[in-house]
Amino acid sequence: MAVEIEKKYRIDKRKLVELTAKLDELGAEFDYENFEENYLHRGGVLDERGAVLRLRKTNRRTTLTYKEKLGFEKDFKHQIEFETDITDVDATENIIQKLGYKLAIVYEKHRKAWRLGKVEVVLDELPFGYYMEIEGEIDEIIKAEKLLNAGDLQTEARGYPRLTTKYGKEKNGVFESRFVKKNVTSG
Repeated sequence: MAVEIEKKYRIDKRKLVELTAKLDELGAEFDYENFEENYLHRGGVLDERGAVLRLRKTNRRTTLTYKEKLGFEKDFKHQIEFETDITDVDATENIIQKLGYKLAIVYEKHRKAWRLGKVEVVLDELPFGYYMEIEGEIDEIIKAEKLLNAGDLQTEARGYPRLTTKYGKEKNGVFESRFVKKNVTSG
């Protein structure tokens, strides 16, 4: 069973810039940057288990992920996570729908990721704010937190789906949080 352990922090734009510089200063290995569209499905056995199916589309790949909450230990979220790459998005969406699961949440995110020792550190920008996540074993997360001087940062227990239902907008029964698209006019 694949268990994901992570700690999430709410940050502001200034702290995002500081953390980016600190990661560089510490020699963290930059892994990737991308824009994501996340589509979460719920219903049936997923709801019974506190789980979701997520389709995540990026410029690099599309993945299908199953996540099931296991609980919290202090500020550390534990959840089962299984993920696989998808080559046919339309077929996958049809399978999910035919299994009876409904699209419930859509959110967009800009993400930058680094490897720092034995953890992954990500800095995320969503339409409703900035966040840092550190993923790895608890003792390694604590080490990274100290290196990043992040011990005094506000932790965030809610995942992006719950934050989307709080800060996003409901549209035809689906909660959405998308960046505002700027209209480009030619003149």
